[in-house]
Amino acid sequence: MDYEFIKSRLHLYAVLQNIEDLVQYDDVAKKLIKDWNIIIKFSVRKAGSVYLIFENGKCTVRELSPKKPDIILFFTSPAHLNKMFDGKANPIPLKGITKLGFLTKKFPKLTERLEYYLKPDDQKLKDKNYITINTVMTLNTALYALKELLLFDPIGEHAAKKVKGSMVMMNVNKGPAVYIEQKGNTFEVHKGYAQQPLAVLEFNSIKIANDFLNGKMDAFSAIASGAVATKGHIEWLDAVSPVLDRVALYLS
Repeated sequence: MDYEFIKSRLHLYAVLQNIEDLVQYDDVAKKLIKDWNIIIKFSVRKAGSVYLIFENGKCTVRELSPKKPDIILFFTSPAHLNKMFDGKANPIPLKGITKLGFLTKKFPKLTERLEYYLKPDDQKLKDKNYITINTVMTLNTALYALKELLLFDPIGEHAAKKVKGSMVMMNVNKGPAVYIEQKGNTFEVHKGYAQQPLAVLEFNSIKIANDFLNGKMDAFSAIASGAVATKGHIEWLDAVSPVLDRVALYLS
């Protein structure tokens, strides 16, 4: 698969899912969507689609929706979606023309808040609450992106052959967790703790996880010092490690 296709899949399935956690952890976003009762569909030609379901002060991001969307945002190609994320293009509204006020005024405030947390800098990282939210999002993005890369990226496809029957979990000690498991010919990602994870990468604290995931900590030193622990099928962790390194190639 080509670069634009894979990048669009990461935007659709690894980046947008962070809105679920954004409205859970961030008071500004939580207040913004508290009265929203709306379903937005992002549809990308030849790449896929995802639904953002806002209801009862929460957001659920799914590939399928129990109800028809109120708004459909269509993208003519994977490159079109990627340009939107770069601020260089706009979607084509196929449904929801009467809700243009929502799309131009309210929804952008939420996406701006998402961007705020997905792009850390030294000043932002002085705030403990920011570190927590950024860590949760970075952790989740990593494994949702890993799924797409294992399925479509050439190096990922090679690694996928080495992790058959796998379940890999990444978590902070007594904190947030996310895991990926092989299901038939695909992979599924779940937020939260797996009951019986077969391979685990565990961080001692939110700060350590944030430094590690943002490339501010050497992996070998972190593991040697005990700041990061590996358990179970270490060979699976070794197999997916170079694939995780490729996330930045598409999303940086």
